[in-house]
Amino acid sequence: MQFEVWAPQTGRVAVRLNDTAYEMTRDPAPDRAGWWVAEAPATDGDRYGFLLDDDPRPLPDPRGRRLPDGPDGLSAVVDFPPLHPQAPSPRTPLQDAVLYELHIGTFTPEGTFDAAAARLAHLTSLGVTHVELMPVCPFPGRHGWGYDGVAPWAVHEPYGGPAGLARFVDAAHAAGLGVVLDVVHNHLGPSGNHLPAFGPYFTDTHRTPWGAAVNLDAPGSDEVRAYFIGSALAWLRDYRIDGLRLDAVHALADGRALTFLEELAAAVDELAAETARPLFLIAESDQCDPRTTSPRGAGGLGLHAQWNDDFHHALHCALTGESQGYYADFAVAPFAALAKTLTRAFFHDGTWSSFRGRTHGRPVDRRRTPAHRFVGYTQTHDQVGNRALGDRLSASLSPGLLACAATLAVTGPFVPMLFMGEEWGAHTPWQYFTDHPDPELAEAVRTGRRREFAAHGWKEEAIPDPQDPATRERSCLDWSEPEQAGHARLLEWYRTLVALRRSHPDLRDPDLAAVRVAHDEERRWLTFRRGDVRVAVNLSPEPVTIALGRNGVRLLAAWEPVERPGGDGRIHVPGESAVVLGP
Repeated sequence: MQFEVWAPQTGRVAVRLNDTAYEMTRDPAPDRAGWWVAEAPATDGDRYGFLLDDDPRPLPDPRGRRLPDGPDGLSAVVDFPPLHPQAPSPRTPLQDAVLYELHIGTFTPEGTFDAAAARLAHLTSLGVTHVELMPVCPFPGRHGWGYDGVAPWAVHEPYGGPAGLARFVDAAHAAGLGVVLDVVHNHLGPSGNHLPAFGPYFTDTHRTPWGAAVNLDAPGSDEVRAYFIGSALAWLRDYRIDGLRLDAVHALADGRALTFLEELAAAVDELAAETARPLFLIAESDQCDPRTTSPRGAGGLGLHAQWNDDFHHALHCALTGESQGYYADFAVAPFAALAKTLTRAFFHDGTWSSFRGRTHGRPVDRRRTPAHRFVGYTQTHDQVGNRALGDRLSASLSPGLLACAATLAVTGPFVPMLFMGEEWGAHTPWQYFTDHPDPELAEAVRTGRRREFAAHGWKEEAIPDPQDPATRERSCLDWSEPEQAGHARLLEWYRTLVALRRSHPDLRDPDLAAVRVAHDEERRWLTFRRGDVRVAVNLSPEPVTIALGRNGVRLLAAWEPVERPGGDGRIHVPGESAVVLGP
């Protein structure tokens, strides 16, 4: 077996395989400067690491596919052919997708790929098309969100390692579900990151909230870009994952003419063409810049979709009345903000952002930009977990308002995404939790989070301790809830909405310019039209009468019983209820 590693700043490299060290030689190829290679006999599961210069401690392989003993342990050889999934990938394009975000560690109490796979029947009965996994790369300890991962090519061992992920993807495909994986390229975790010992993976040219930036544009950045692009392609190729969600792309410090994101998008498009699979990239970006998803030929980055936080913020303000922080601008007139996002995607499209203290965003050309370039949602891991108590909407809203929120997200123009448990109004919170073995880091995380929220008026003792195992345990879904009466009703409503989206082409129409919205800020109702389908939501506790503008429609779904519109085209919508009407 050939071992290889990029270590351009070292004078001697050896690979320690089991108990034997094998000297490595520089690769003589002119395009392989800084690479070291060696041949050594190895089989699946053998432990190995690299010895750099005179350091007696072997370090794990930066491109290692398995870390059985965690980020500070040795790598293990992985024989991939036996792991290759057998079930064919679904061919559902992004335009027709309904995503479901889940965290392997809290989707079930067991917190493993196999335990999550055993619950896939729930997702197929719900009607979603893709499971979106939060990061699964190794991180310190057993439990955590995954955004402090340190080995972008490997799989967290407590979840089940590479074999567990392969089994999960195969089970999902066999059930007709695609799999999307959340990956983090903008930083690595604060503990267990050994990349700096190998080469210039980071640079002080830029500073980020996490310290030195990933090196995407300084000397040595060609190999660093290849490292992260290779990792991304490995998930799609070796595990047959169907798409990637890219964390916080606005935090990628990259001043080169050809950006990392363009390179990555081009590489994924090439792999999609080679494999005849509809692979896609979904960005998280707070820049409100349509160029993120514009085609590369039109001057864009060529990513396939992006999360739309503006839609979330407008909807959240309309539902809850919250106005702190970045909600402030949306809370001034939340129904108008919601109407704007439903028709123009971004609320901030060159408008003043009081949170940022400047104008923000750029308009979307809605006649040329399909609606499936944006993902819409009522809740995400961020929007729940970054709250002080990790409280979901279900902790404060009535079932009727939860049904209204679901209606706007699932029947709206964007690709819908659900956050695990929202479909039945889960009463379990989803809180911020960590499991750092380093006591100093653990205390820094604990005190830092409490101070952050103390600055906003919270008592420090009220903030859950991220390091307390009970914080993670509280965040695990309670699978007895979907069978309970109140939860079951909301779950059935979600199933109805998803089924309507799949059966009515108008609800998948990508034409943003064709969406028509009317609303009443004071009476708290909003209605929109997509083709021949009309949707009305009443967030007020009082019933309202809404003029739809035409008759001859039939009732497709209603949260509370309603009568079809009369000859005058008016419909009476009960308080805190939603109605979907068709031709």
